[in-house]
Amino acid sequence: MILGLTAGMFYGLDAVGARVWQILETPTTVADLRRTIVSEYDVEPERCQADLLDLLQKMIDAGLVEVRDADR
Repeated sequence: MILGLTAGMFYGLDAVGARVWQILETPTTVADLRRTIVSEYDVEPERCQADLLDLLQKMIDAGLVEVRDADR
């Protein structure tokens, strides 16, 4: 479970989503995130990419994560 402090809502995550959340505790790129998930779970890279982008967009929309330029 994640508590979104801005909206005051709880969000449930499955095991993979929880692992993504754990990885995101340290700033990382989508490519590195995908590489880690593909290496730890039985998933094709293309499917992983699509699912990650969907999850990350939902997290962004909910104000749970932010996107930064690699330079920052």
